[in-house]
Amino acid sequence: MMTEIPQATNANPDSLIRVKDLKVHFPVYGGVLRRVVDFVRAVDGVSFSIPRGITMGLVGESGSGKTTIGRALVRLNQITDGEIFFGDQEIGQLTTRGFFPWRKRIQMVFQDPYNSLNPRMRVGRAIQEPLDIHFPRWDRRRKEDRVRELLDLVGLPRNSGERFPHEFSGGQRQRIGIARSLAVEPEFLVLDEPVSALDVSVQAAIVNLLQDLQKELNLTYLFIAHDLAVVEHISDEVLVMTGGKIVEQATAEAIYENPQHPYTKKLLEAVPAI
Repeated sequence: MMTEIPQATNANPDSLIRVKDLKVHFPVYGGVLRRVVDFVRAVDGVSFSIPRGITMGLVGESGSGKTTIGRALVRLNQITDGEIFFGDQEIGQLTTRGFFPWRKRIQMVFQDPYNSLNPRMRVGRAIQEPLDIHFPRWDRRRKEDRVRELLDLVGLPRNSGERFPHEFSGGQRQRIGIARSLAVEPEFLVLDEPVSALDVSVQAAIVNLLQDLQKELNLTYLFIAHDLAVVEHISDEVLVMTGGKIVEQATAEAIYENPQHPYTKKLLEAVPAI
């Protein structure tokens, strides 16, 4: 059981993602002139690595900083300091233009599947949108075939593309979100609370789908959640986060059987007994 959080290094060839001393601080403005008076240290010096092909769980209460880490990895949040490596390439300091090619390799699945989809856009068009951006030379038929293939991959009828998001259930919409994230064949997915907005019975189906897709497509996941029961089920390793810092890292089994940090023990006490 690891009780000391290992620092990310550049020497491990099996790590797909390596994060070193990552900081994400948000300014707080005050006064008549709206000057910066303080900073919210959402992520405050975090280091970890994610080996290829595994699911790394990231767990903590709301406000712990876990979603901020996920958004920083896909460059939806600008980092304040630190380094992010994808393989041997440092990507945390790239410009928006420089990061663009990496968006094919790093994608995100959001918590609310309805808000992540344009309600006025048919599902097929929404899934095709990343293809239009990253594969502009593909012809229309190739893109449409890819959309039908993706719908089939996530367990939806191939003709679902003609319908609008409101015509689907929450679980079906999350399958659409997953299909959209897989359109450009990424290697790494940030899964931000992907089942927390779903009924318990639907959660299991989505988790099983994610596990099947991981095996079939050789994906690597960062699975962000506040529910340790779900994290334990899907994760190989777990990071426990509070107050912008990682306080414990271990295998999922070790976290459950022998938690070391008081905060981890507190989270486990909140897990309903089955």
